[in-house]
Amino acid sequence: MEAVAERRESRAGDCTSKKRRRPDEKLRRLIYLPSRILPLRTATCNPLAEGKTVLLAVYAAAVAGIILSTLLILSSVYTSSPTAGTGDGGNGKSIHLVGTSFFSSSSPPSTSPPLPSPSPNVTRTLKLQREPLDMFTRAVWDVPVDSKMLDLKLFQLTKEMVKHRAKDNFIFVTFGNHAFLDFILNWVKHLTDLNLFNILVGAMDTKLLEALYWKGIPVFDMGSKMIAEDIGWGSSKFHKLGRDKALLINAFLPFGYEFILCDTDTVWLKNPLPYFARFPEADILTSSDQLRPTTTDDSLEVWQNVYDAYNIGMFHWRPTDSAKRLAKEWKDILLGDDKKWDQAAFNDLVRQDLGPSLEGESGLFYAYNGTLKLGILPASIFCSGHTYFVQQSMPQQLKLEPYAVHATFQFVDSNAKRHRLREAMLFYDQPAYYDTPGGFLSFKPGIPKSLLLDGPHTLQSHFSLVNYQLRQIRTALAVASLLNRTLVMPRLWCRFERMWFAHPGILEGTMTKQPFVCPMDQLFEIHTMVRGLSEEEFGPQIHFREYSFLQNPSMPKHVKESLLNVQLCDAHSKGCNISNETTSRGFIQFPRNSTEQMYMQVFSQYKDIKVLHFSSMANAFQGFSDEAREAKFRSRVKRYVGKWCCMENRDLGHVYYDMYWDEKPGWKPEPPRTSEDDHPPWD
Repeated sequence: MEAVAERRESRAGDCTSKKRRRPDEKLRRLIYLPSRILPLRTATCNPLAEGKTVLLAVYAAAVAGIILSTLLILSSVYTSSPTAGTGDGGNGKSIHLVGTSFFSSSSPPSTSPPLPSPSPNVTRTLKLQREPLDMFTRAVWDVPVDSKMLDLKLFQLTKEMVKHRAKDNFIFVTFGNHAFLDFILNWVKHLTDLNLFNILVGAMDTKLLEALYWKGIPVFDMGSKMIAEDIGWGSSKFHKLGRDKALLINAFLPFGYEFILCDTDTVWLKNPLPYFARFPEADILTSSDQLRPTTTDDSLEVWQNVYDAYNIGMFHWRPTDSAKRLAKEWKDILLGDDKKWDQAAFNDLVRQDLGPSLEGESGLFYAYNGTLKLGILPASIFCSGHTYFVQQSMPQQLKLEPYAVHATFQFVDSNAKRHRLREAMLFYDQPAYYDTPGGFLSFKPGIPKSLLLDGPHTLQSHFSLVNYQLRQIRTALAVASLLNRTLVMPRLWCRFERMWFAHPGILEGTMTKQPFVCPMDQLFEIHTMVRGLSEEEFGPQIHFREYSFLQNPSMPKHVKESLLNVQLCDAHSKGCNISNETTSRGFIQFPRNSTEQMYMQVFSQYKDIKVLHFSSMANAFQGFSDEAREAKFRSRVKRYVGKWCCMENRDLGHVYYDMYWDEKPGWKPEPPRTSEDDHPPWD
């Protein structure tokens, strides 16, 4: 007490002393000896000059601290997802100050800044600084702040990893190699647009793993050591992919979580979890290649009427004993035969002793020798590439809302899959895709009604319709090449569909209408057009876009509005001119059968215009003035078209499309007569 009294006297004396104690010392005494504040207030010095000044400073600091803490807490709450918490995949949590972007760089952020976000539905958000979260809990699309790649051992699939990413005991899973990076990003983007963040992606090669990590995608290492290039159907690498799928399912099931495993060329359009929850007794719900609807509502397929294969590109598993037994036997079969197709092996097992149905009207039935409860997802809403793209969208015809589309029933390779999704505006591309150097060229095909609707649907009427379109596309490709522009393909119409086997024109029992808008890969060899041909031998590469390109919401406004309409006219007709008056109104008139020189003279003035839209391509161009370039162009575009398949009751039932059919008098759509005749027109 005496010591305290002495300090009080000393403090009181300081009030009249010229040498005063430093403010920080006073503040420190107030902070660490709060019981002495009252004596200071009753000291004999001027309270406003000393005591109250210190007290006010302290109280102000305390209040400011409380306000700042409150703001930090509220900011954390409002930047979080409403459902944020354990098992939500870390989404919505405040992590670090960074802008997230679907198109962010796939390399460390310190060396490659993110690219701009596309429109629509892609936003950049600022996050508050917190303790760094690990790759298990970091939100989807939140790129790491480190500049160094983590040890690959940390990316091994574990139950702990799944626990952090799963929500309500469920997780979405896909896997692939680096060749499918854009498909995987598209898969993730569509799910996160649906507010589904409980996802994991298996990387079959290190290049993909690192790319996904730097883009903020939850990824694990499958240890496949797969090549990073595209995998051809039926190849040894393709079969390895199938074995890895079975191994992955066997790895996931013991963790105790429900999951849907789907191929990377699947696009989710609606949250399927409420649908799956309608069938709690199911061990597995699988999609199928069923082309003919067995139900007209959103019920499961009537299993007794499903004759096509169960498709394992999209199927839901529950961790039941029956599912585990099936998965193990399936895996053992594939590991014992490296040429066995995974889907065929799955169907062979599951279809052993089908039936009966479970009690009630769920649509579930017993399979796998009566030990597995199985349901077949309706192809009308869990769509294949045929029910969605060829049958004029089966869900629309049945007035149903699709949950997903799997890009199957297409031809050649992943380039065709990508293009189909682009045609349906279901594929997210880089912003540069919508604004390329040189600009774009489009045209109106103007197909006569008689070619579309008149007469019976026959092979001849189909080829007459297609050939009319090919002739205009051939001219458009030449003009696009001449002006160094990217061609926007027109909407293509067909009367017959292409398959791999003989059929009467369209598959009987399907909902395909004639004529129908046919995917580009039904007529064109998209892989040849995309991969490019030697420019030395075939002339300049000609780039192209899908028919829906200019209607895509991701199209920048400045590209849409930079449009010049080109109205073709007869050179000798009155008013066929290209005066500046017409240009100021957004269109020009341009003579038919113009020469290369005239094209270059006129359109060199409009290099800054993003889109040239021609009223037609019929007789729009005389051809290249240089014979060598003309020859190279012809060699190139001849290889762009494919073949139709196939006539019934013929050993060789396919018919090749011919880009220059009109130069062959009496040309008819006929299949090869002998094996020696079986070659494309350009061979």
